[in-house]
Parts: sequence; structure tokens; C-alpha cells
Amino acid sequence: MNLSHKLRLAVMLLMLGCTVGCDQTTKHMARRELGERGFITLPGGFGELRLAENPGSFLSLGDSLPKLLRLAIFTIGTGIGLLCLLWYLVFGGWFNWLVFVGLGLVWAGGMSNMIDRISRHGLVSDFIFIQVGPFHTGIFNIADFVILIGVTAIACDLWLRRNKQAQKQAKEDQP
Repeated sequence: MNLSHKLRLAVMLLMLGCTVGCDQTTKHMARRELGERGFITLPGGFGELRLAENPGSFLSLGDSLPKLLRLAIFTIGTGIGLLCLLWYLVFGGWFNWLVFVGLGLVWAGGMSNMIDRISRHGLVSDFIFIQVGPFHTGIFNIADFVILIGVTAIACDLWLRRNKQAQKQAKEDQP
């Protein structure tokens, strides 16, 4: 393993430690406090903290699938996918920093939710619900938010590259 691979692995482990630390701590607190209280309204009525044990994926997608199929898809399949992503991030080709961090955050958030799936018999603890006027989210957790930040970073990189290409093309097209 060369220095570049060691550095990538160190960054991945740092992202994992921070994500799992925050996510698992807040999930533990939510299970302990919200299990007794039911819910807590956020200041200004901008949502609630309420516990939901999710057998599906993002926004409960797939929660009605048979238990063995959920195990195959959400635990085994996702686990294999996360291992492949880690290998790709550590040993794969060159990445710019925004894509590397974005994919790393997706991996770290996925790993923290995987800890729930393995330790909580296929369930992931969600507890954050945000509402602003008529707009609201589904119930999510910190790991889901980290994944969303990662996907946003990747989308920003794509947008920046496309914008840069368009500017370059516009300069070439000028007489």
C-alpha cells in the first residue's frame, strides 16, 4: 500500500469515525428519550424529534418487502456495495477532492446505517422530522443527512464541470 492509498484510507476512517460517532450517539439518545416521551416539538414548530424504526431504506422505501428479501437487499447487498465503494475509494483511480469527499460521505453514512441494520435485526433508527409551512421531510437520521451531503457534493462537482465545459466551448465558438 503506497502513501496515497494510506492517506485515502486514513481520510475514509476519519470520515467513518466522525459519522458513526455522531449518528450512533444521537440514535442512542433518541431511542432512550423519545421511546419514553413519544416526540419532542422543535422550537418554532419547525418539526419534531420522534422515533421510527425503519425496516426499509430511505423514506421507508421497501419496508413492505418480505423480511428475507429486505435482508438480502438492504443488509447483504448494501454491505457488499459499501465494501466495493471503500475499495474503489482507497485503491481506485484519481478523484478530485469534491468527488472523493462526496463518495466518502455516502460510504460513511451507509456504514453507520449498516451498523443499525446488523445490530438491530434489520431496522434503522430514524428520528428527525422537519417541517416549514406546508413543506416537510420524511423521518431521517444523521447518517441519512451525511449521505445527502455527499450526494450534493457529487452533484455540485458535476454541475461545476459542466459549467466549466460550457464556458470553454463558448470561448472556442467566439470569432
